[in-house]
Amino acid sequence: MYVTHLVAPKHGSTEAECEDAVAVLPGRPHDYMLREPLTAGVCDGATESVLAKDWARLLSRAVAEHAMELPDLLAGGAAFEEFASSAVAQWEPWLVQYTEARSAEGRPLKWYEHTKLAEGAYATLLTVRVDPDSDSHPATSEPEWRWRAAALGDSCLFHLRDNRLVQAFPVGAVEEFGTTPDLFGSRNHDVALLARRTRFTEGRCQPGDRLLLMTDALAAWLLSASDQEDAVNQLLEFAGPDDLDGFKDWLNGLRDCRQLRNDDVALVRIDFEGR
Repeated sequence: MYVTHLVAPKHGSTEAECEDAVAVLPGRPHDYMLREPLTAGVCDGATESVLAKDWARLLSRAVAEHAMELPDLLAGGAAFEEFASSAVAQWEPWLVQYTEARSAEGRPLKWYEHTKLAEGAYATLLTVRVDPDSDSHPATSEPEWRWRAAALGDSCLFHLRDNRLVQAFPVGAVEEFGTTPDLFGSRNHDVALLARRTRFTEGRCQPGDRLLLMTDALAAWLLSASDQEDAVNQLLEFAGPDDLDGFKDWLNGLRDCRQLRNDDVALVRIDFEGR
């Protein structure tokens, strides 16, 4: 399998201001064929919370690392709670370093920033782990891969076969998107509640299949497309980091004609090949 990802800020924002984040393990070049397990985390920071982009980056990396070490977290229960507790525990040390760095730069935190920091940062969470399924068929058969996913909020995974949508998770129709998705808070120590609000699913991929992971604005565009096959084909034009400028131009074109909400966009693409 091959994996690549693209992250683009909303129109009028810089890359440094982008509140969507992606982490993929192992960190290989996009044209490197992977034969080992793969994990990816996609997070969409909530703009109304302070330091949302930083929390999204920390959380996406944490979930990719934990899914690689503890695949059972994608089944929910105690393993997911263990990950959630570990992710939240990373926030305070990071915040101490951030506060010290601000002071060293001569920009100490203002009183109102302390108030916002006390409320915590928030982000949606989507993660997937893909494993070669060597036991499902004899060696003479085409390979298969098993994937498992977890989602808190409205970042979405799409399973494509013959470039047609066969599964959408956790949102299945554009009408299901709302304005208040479930969020993972940096100060939420009720990890049992986080686990209960998180949805889990799994599936299998064959050669030629694709998985697309994306944040809500792009997912809503795909689900609302009148010609979904054409929409998928447009997306698949972008196959690697060399396509980032074209990807941004394409997004801005959709925004200009009001087909796409002006929001940050993150996309992970996983392609499955035969022998």
